[in-house]
Amino acid sequence: MSDLKTSPLHDRHVALGAKLADFGGWEMPIEYPGGGVLKEHAAVREAVGVFDVSHLGKGVVRGPGALDFVNARLTNDLRRVGIGQAQYTLCCDRETGGVIDDLIAYVRSEDEVFLIPNAANTSAVVGLLQADATAGLEVEDLHTRFAVIAVQGPRSPELVAALGLPTDHDYMSFTRSGDMTVCRTGYTGELGYELLPAWEDAGAVWDELMAKGAALGVLPCGLGARDTLRTEMGYPLHGQDLSLEITPVQAKSGWAVGWDKPAFWGRDALVKERAAGPARSLWGLESQDRGIPRSHMQVLKEGRVVGEVTSGTFSPTRRVGIGLALLEKGTAAGDDVTVDVRGRTSVMKVVKPPFVPSHVR
Repeated sequence: MSDLKTSPLHDRHVALGAKLADFGGWEMPIEYPGGGVLKEHAAVREAVGVFDVSHLGKGVVRGPGALDFVNARLTNDLRRVGIGQAQYTLCCDRETGGVIDDLIAYVRSEDEVFLIPNAANTSAVVGLLQADATAGLEVEDLHTRFAVIAVQGPRSPELVAALGLPTDHDYMSFTRSGDMTVCRTGYTGELGYELLPAWEDAGAVWDELMAKGAALGVLPCGLGARDTLRTEMGYPLHGQDLSLEITPVQAKSGWAVGWDKPAFWGRDALVKERAAGPARSLWGLESQDRGIPRSHMQVLKEGRVVGEVTSGTFSPTRRVGIGLALLEKGTAAGDDVTVDVRGRTSVMKVVKPPFVPSHVR
C-alpha cells in the first residue's frame, strides 16, 4: 500500500497496532486491537469514541456571491440555513441526476462556503466547481490543509469541553476556536462533534483527546465501526447506496434536494423522476434468522428477484443482520423477502430505517 496517501495521524495508528486498509486512496484504520469493531461501536453508543477521518476532502469557494454560486449547483437549499450552519447536500450529474458525491457544506459567509466531500470524489467535485466558477470566484482544494477528527457518543461534550473547546452550539452548526473549527456533525447517529484542526496540529489534538478521554471511557475507533454505526442509522454511503447510477430520488434522499430552487445540477432529470415515481427505492432489511446481508447480494420475493443489497452488516446494537437494498416499485415495509447468503436462503423483513433510535440532538 506504499502508493496510498496517509493522514497526519498515521504514525499514531501504526503505534496502536491498527489494522489498516485502503479507503478512497488513503491508508486508514479499520479497527484497533483490544476489542475491534464491536467494542469500538459500543464505545460510541455508550460513552465516546474518536475517529480519524482526515481522508475526507476539504475545499472552499470564495468571492462575491460564493453562497449563491454553490447553491445553484448543489442540490440542497443553502438559503434554508444561516451563517455558521452546515448542510448535507449532493453534487449530481447535470444530465442524469446521478450522484457524483454527497458532502457537507459549511456557510462561513455570503462570500465563503467550505466543503467536505468524500475522499475519492474531492477532485471531481472541486474540478466541476472550478470549471463553472464565474469571474471573481476562487475554488480551492484544501484536502491536506486540515485534518478531521470525529468525537462521537453521549460523553463527547465532556471530552470536547476538556480541550477548552465550545460544545453548546446546535446540531449542524459550527464555530471557530482559534485555528480550530468545531462542527456539531457526525456519521453515527449519536451526539458528537467533528474537529478540523490544521493538518500539522492534528497529532497534538489526537493525543490530548486520548489523554483527557481516558477517564470517560474513550476509545480510538476505526472505519469498521463507523460503517456499522452509520448502517444502523440507515445513512447512505457513496459508492454503495448513492452513486452515478443511484439518484437521490431512488435513495430516498429527496429531503436533501431544494425542489423549489430554480437551478441545481441534475434538476430536470430529478424533477422528472420524482414526478413519475422511481422504478426502485432504498429500503432497510432486517434478518429474521442468522443471515447477514452483504453488498450485491440478490433480494427475492416469492422466488423472483426484486432488487439488490447495497450495504449490509451485523448490527452490534441489535445483534442481528441488517442492510440497505434497492428494491423495485411495489415493495413495502413489512414485506418478507429472501437473500441468498453464501448459498443459504435467509429470510429478511423490509423495514424503514433507522434500525436503532437516533440520539442526535
